[in-house]
Amino acid sequence: MKLTIERAALLKALGHVQSVVERRNTIPILSNVLLSADREQVSFSATDLDMEIIDEGMAQVDVPGQITAPAQTLYEIVRKLPDGADVSLSFNGDDPRLQIQAGRSKFNLPVLPAGDFPVMSSDGLSGRISVDTGDLIRLIDKTRFAISTEETRYYLNGLYLHTVVEGGETKLRAVATDGHRLALAEMAAPEGTAGTPGVIVPRKTINEIRRLLDDAGENVELQLSPQKVRLEFGRAAALTSKVIDGSFPDYVRVIPKDNAKVLLVDNSLFAKAVDRVATISAEKSRSVKLAVEPGKVILTVRNMEAGQAVEEVEVDYDGEPFEIGFNARYLLDVCGQIGAETAEFRFADPASPTLVLDPADPGVRYVLMPLRV
Repeated sequence: MKLTIERAALLKALGHVQSVVERRNTIPILSNVLLSADREQVSFSATDLDMEIIDEGMAQVDVPGQITAPAQTLYEIVRKLPDGADVSLSFNGDDPRLQIQAGRSKFNLPVLPAGDFPVMSSDGLSGRISVDTGDLIRLIDKTRFAISTEETRYYLNGLYLHTVVEGGETKLRAVATDGHRLALAEMAAPEGTAGTPGVIVPRKTINEIRRLLDDAGENVELQLSPQKVRLEFGRAAALTSKVIDGSFPDYVRVIPKDNAKVLLVDNSLFAKAVDRVATISAEKSRSVKLAVEPGKVILTVRNMEAGQAVEEVEVDYDGEPFEIGFNARYLLDVCGQIGAETAEFRFADPASPTLVLDPADPGVRYVLMPLRV
């Protein structure tokens, strides 16, 4: 194999694929990236056996061929080469190393046979569904903060992507929950979505998809099966991943329908007030008490060791006074997703879930479970 590729194209492709590689691997081949040179392009593949990312770059290929080399080392070498450099990659059977040359810089990297590199099949996937890139970014950004990190409830360690029919309209919906809060975002379902299976896309996969979307075109191609999800990002990059084998809980029943106490508050002022009073909260519970009264809410945090913090915020509320507690970090996470100047909180009672809405985006909903304070 022998090829020459511009440093920027090489860096972009390697940047897309190398992040899937786990830094500590018991299987040596999984630390490597597969280089496949043919005609006027070279493709790069990396996998952790659960997810595979492939990207391509235009190159001058003198001798086509395949080989694998250490992904992270190769990426770091290319990252440190000067802008605009032409990078030569060559390998022949006489020397069991990949030769890298750019200007006066020369490197040799150990290789492993391309035949040992695992390839993820795409059997059973649905037909291609074209999804607007901006819409998919919105679904992910509005929900992924609520994905659980608790390994024992593995079926919550991902984003539940599925279709629902409401009022005769089919919607593509993303839902994440960790049992303490829930985030839901939906959009009009793209053509071809009807009948596709609901899948739980793992947290790591969601983060990689979000990263690749920054360099995608106007649309991405989505394919689904009960076992896998595949996305194609523009001309070259593609990601295939296994999905979580489990049943997502019946989240619809925890979304409040009749919370009658409606409170409107300046989202930025409220978030800053929560952040200030939470400064002295006990790190484990991070609980903040909200005393809601007509026209105002009083935020209180008590910590036996660090003292007490109290702040008052003006609100639009004219119902009965009540007190309710929340995890301050969860409150801040939700406030960080509100696009409007005003956040809308809908309460039932101090022991029931609270619904948070974004007046600027009717397609999102958030649920917060209260704390005892």
